[in-house]
Amino acid sequence: MVCASVIDTLHGFDQQITLLLNSWNSSWSDSFWLMMSNKGFWIPTYAICVFYLFKRLGWKKALIVIASAAVAFALCDQLSNMVKHGVSRLRPSYSFKMLDGGLNVLERRGGYYGFFSAHAANAYAVALCLIIGFRNDPTHTYNAFCKWALAWAMLVSISRIFVGKHYLGDILVGAMIGFAVGYFVGMLTRYLIQKYIDNVPPTGLTTIINK
Repeated sequence: MVCASVIDTLHGFDQQITLLLNSWNSSWSDSFWLMMSNKGFWIPTYAICVFYLFKRLGWKKALIVIASAAVAFALCDQLSNMVKHGVSRLRPSYSFKMLDGGLNVLERRGGYYGFFSAHAANAYAVALCLIIGFRNDPTHTYNAFCKWALAWAMLVSISRIFVGKHYLGDILVGAMIGFAVGYFVGMLTRYLIQKYIDNVPPTGLTTIINK
């Protein structure tokens, strides 16, 4: 009973803050968030990243990093589908309370369940894989790219609130899971590259980020 009460309280707070954030809309911002939420819009961005992976790392390392990002993406996507059906929390676009509260819905409502956000998990997982992957090039620093990749993932994630598909809680959990999966897959890939291609002792994440 106590646990259910706490969950209901948290869900109610999640609904309120999601409605507040979703209410900050205009014709310009609606177009922007729809664009960020559209997976087709991601393709040119990731294509540029792929180009620079080949340019900076060479084809062997680039292919391994790309494969790691694809694996992380797939893991997050499948995990999200499993959790959504296990938790069975309706998307805000299917909630009468949210719709009556003025929820601004910009996309088709999609599947019934939305916890947690696959968009957020996928975006952060790919971002972490790319950030760690680019560190396999010791001749350049990538601090600017690191900041950009995380900012990109954040914009993709929060776009799901503004299009009316997810609660803030869906986004936060998805982002944390994506970060964790991306870190694990990216570091495993880093280890394999160092051991079998560079033939150097593997390094930790702190060393990678501070290069």
